[in-house]
Amino acid sequence: MTVRSALRLSRSPALAFAGMGAMWGSFAAFVPVLKAGLGAGDGLFGLALLCSAIGLVMSMWLAPLADARLGRWAMPIASALLSVSFLLPGTADTVLAFALSMACVGMASGLTDVVMNARVSELEARHDRSLMNLNHSMFSFAYAASAVVTGIAREAGLAPVTVFAGIGAIALIGTLWMRMDVEIVPEEDEHSRRAFPTSIVVWGGGIVLIAFLAENAAEGWSALHIERTLGGGAAEGAFGPAMLGLTMGIGRFSGQLIADRLRESTVIRWSAVLSALGGFLAAGAVNLPMAYLGFALYGLGVSVLAPMGLALVGRRVSPAHRTKAISRTAVVGFLGFFVGPPVMGLLSEAFSLRVSFAIVSLLLIAILAMLLPLRRSEGQVAGNSQTRP
Repeated sequence: MTVRSALRLSRSPALAFAGMGAMWGSFAAFVPVLKAGLGAGDGLFGLALLCSAIGLVMSMWLAPLADARLGRWAMPIASALLSVSFLLPGTADTVLAFALSMACVGMASGLTDVVMNARVSELEARHDRSLMNLNHSMFSFAYAASAVVTGIAREAGLAPVTVFAGIGAIALIGTLWMRMDVEIVPEEDEHSRRAFPTSIVVWGGGIVLIAFLAENAAEGWSALHIERTLGGGAAEGAFGPAMLGLTMGIGRFSGQLIADRLRESTVIRWSAVLSALGGFLAAGAVNLPMAYLGFALYGLGVSVLAPMGLALVGRRVSPAHRTKAISRTAVVGFLGFFVGPPVMGLLSEAFSLRVSFAIVSLLLIAILAMLLPLRRSEGQVAGNSQTRP
């Protein structure tokens, strides 16, 4: 299947991914401005950002209920709430107000994330096609474009709330084409509950956790690293998350093309190595081009880790467990959004942003060890005897 036909098939969730990417890309480029306006230190600001992860995980427990109640309107309503929610941190003038605002953003983001990924999974099952990497690439491309636009807006002196409102209005228009019917998933029987492959979920969830932590670290702190550590300007700082988003989009777009040709474990192994090398390069950068190259390699590598990690778990379990296993793996993975902001902030305050990115790179190398128990499970689960070349 061509990329064009895949995009046509998943147009509705692709718009939701793009809308979310645009909002978070603009936010990442405005992080230095928001932090300066609050007058918060790295540690306190990192804890405030943590509230978005708290709100995100909280909303995940309500997402299935909201999805069932809202039906075909779930995705447009969730995306609309996300677009509007970013007005809150754009107007916050205290750390407490900012933290509460980020909790609201996290709740809207978590709801949107669950719903749009569920719609993609349904389309994949219905049409027997790989669509996840393509849709995730829409997030990354929109993230990069929005970060660039926001950098220009910062140079022009526009306020965060003004830019968030403009980008949010465009995202709201996209919700007009997001309505999709929800498929009914049958409940598991008692045998399925007893045989649930917990170890596969734990190790696969660990891979997704590190992937989300690494992605969150660069999204929230790359602009600060470029501006504060290397002395870059506003536009140069915004180009850091823009470079990350662009290369993550390219990586996920490429992942769509190779999804049917290589084992997930092979792709994850080399992607972890590439992202770690990029992280070390960015951490030790002595000039802006070196930092940009580091974040580019970092983005290429980390881009496919979470989507491929979820796909790896799905391929290692039986069809009866697949939906539940992927859901629980995602819950474990989202813990990366919990630990990412405070870890980066506290390490930066205690040492430096260079040390923070270097430690994240070491965690990416740890993914290689997590692949070993998953490799041993290959072909041992009923219904999954076939493996890729």
